[in-house]
Amino acid sequence: MIMEAGEILRRRGLLTEDQLHQSLSNGSGGVIQSAIELGYVDEREALSVLADEVGLDFVDLRETEVDLSALKGFPQKLIYRHALFPLRSENGCLVVATADPLDLYPLDEASAATGNSITPVVAERGEIARLVKRHMGVGSETVEGLMAATTEEDDVELLDQIESDGSELSEMAQEASVVRLVNEIMLEAIESRASDVHIESQSDGLVIRYRIDGILHPQPVPPEINRFQAAIISRLKIMARLNIAEKRLPQDGRIKLRVHGREVDIRLSVIPMIHGEGLVMRILDKGSMVFDLQGLGMDPATYERFSKLIRLPHGIVLVTGPTGSGKTTTLYSSLMEIKGPDNKIITTEDPVEYQLDGINQIQVHPKIGLTFAASLRSILRHDPDIVLVGEIRDLETAENAIQASLTGHLVFSTLHTNDASGAYTRMTDMGVEPFLVASTVEAVMAQRLLRKLCPHCKEAYEPDRDELPEDFPWDDLDGRPLYRNVGCRVCRKVGYAGRMGIYELLVTDEQVRQLAHDRVSSWDIRKAALEGGMRTLRMDAWSKAIKGDTSVDEVLRITKGDQL
Repeated sequence: MIMEAGEILRRRGLLTEDQLHQSLSNGSGGVIQSAIELGYVDEREALSVLADEVGLDFVDLRETEVDLSALKGFPQKLIYRHALFPLRSENGCLVVATADPLDLYPLDEASAATGNSITPVVAERGEIARLVKRHMGVGSETVEGLMAATTEEDDVELLDQIESDGSELSEMAQEASVVRLVNEIMLEAIESRASDVHIESQSDGLVIRYRIDGILHPQPVPPEINRFQAAIISRLKIMARLNIAEKRLPQDGRIKLRVHGREVDIRLSVIPMIHGEGLVMRILDKGSMVFDLQGLGMDPATYERFSKLIRLPHGIVLVTGPTGSGKTTTLYSSLMEIKGPDNKIITTEDPVEYQLDGINQIQVHPKIGLTFAASLRSILRHDPDIVLVGEIRDLETAENAIQASLTGHLVFSTLHTNDASGAYTRMTDMGVEPFLVASTVEAVMAQRLLRKLCPHCKEAYEPDRDELPEDFPWDDLDGRPLYRNVGCRVCRKVGYAGRMGIYELLVTDEQVRQLAHDRVSSWDIRKAALEGGMRTLRMDAWSKAIKGDTSVDEVLRITKGDQL
């Protein structure tokens, strides 16, 4: 059958004689798969030709309705071993999608097992795999038929050696089926662009959710996965070098993987819950991260001002916002823009999320006394020009950061405040003298992340004044349409794909310095900054909605109105 498929493609002009020989000698994955991997043919085109050759229809599963009742009684081993998927019953026959129109034996087996005549249609293997994940759940391949599948090289490679304590639970977690199941969960999360994976133990079993573009999406999982619950949790704890016997206390660890040839770091947090342990994995995909300050979504005026601030000879530049608002990405991008052979940059972080070439990074260890404050004192003896402190959490760290800025260093750091003006009062509340805050803080950047509308399906519409908030800038709209999310196969029916930043840059001018010195409220500082021309987070978000980058609903979800 392999030779026959290759001959058809050669006869139809899709492969040359030499390409056919190269495809046949490339491996055991089949001539079509080999030719696709070598770049000789497009899968859709090749399958269309083969379908036409044997008189079958080629279908696009992304546009095909699936009747899930057709799955009842269909042998699941055929779905996993031979990439078959029943689509619907039609005129007394079962319509089944296959990725190999020349292999009739699995179709005959399906007919015998179901007692129905089979009408095969041809579809891309990747689309069939997507149907399996969507309708049968993440990890269902492992649960139902992975052990019977042909062994292939795994897409997930663990970079650290695993240590086993020899216990029964440890041995269960090392079984091939459990290893593949956990790998499948992580691989699906990475391919879905998830930033976090939540594995929660509930009264009725495991719940798996992926945080994609800041929103949690429940993942369908087969009920059979519940009997693997203890093994899944133990496997992840072993990968992160945690104590699998300890189920009463929270634990934190780190997993290093190589996925499809690129390195991925996973931070694992385990917390005991009522119905068992709950796990959250933060995915740090090194290969997909690009630290480009201009590409973060700042408008040209904000970028120009911030670009000048990060090149100051000394002072403190703060970035504020809640967890997951992109503060670290902004700071890393700033460092990458200003680094060079003529300056020395040292960072102290908890944890070091991404390793940056040309920058000296320190991982803090509070348990052994290496805190932000302690490391910052040592950093200053290493003659740095620029210092990044992961977060100013306490008075000691704040005082050391201020001391560093007063001795001629430029200091970057983060704070957890809701807006830019709150940073001055937050440092004063920590116990820092107001005159020190006023004299050292050069600027504060507050930020959030907005979901971007999917460019493939976003829909233009004429807004109604009654539907929009009072602070919407109608004059800026100037008769142009707004856009809203719809949902398509590209964005997984969500209507959004990716995120961008919105920014509120407060530069410490003379008036703000005087207000910070006088220990006034953040509200008074905010009013002064607005009078000086500061754009708020809400204003920046509206400008992106007017440009068609995001929706009004997303602006209202992320920002609150400006009460001036």
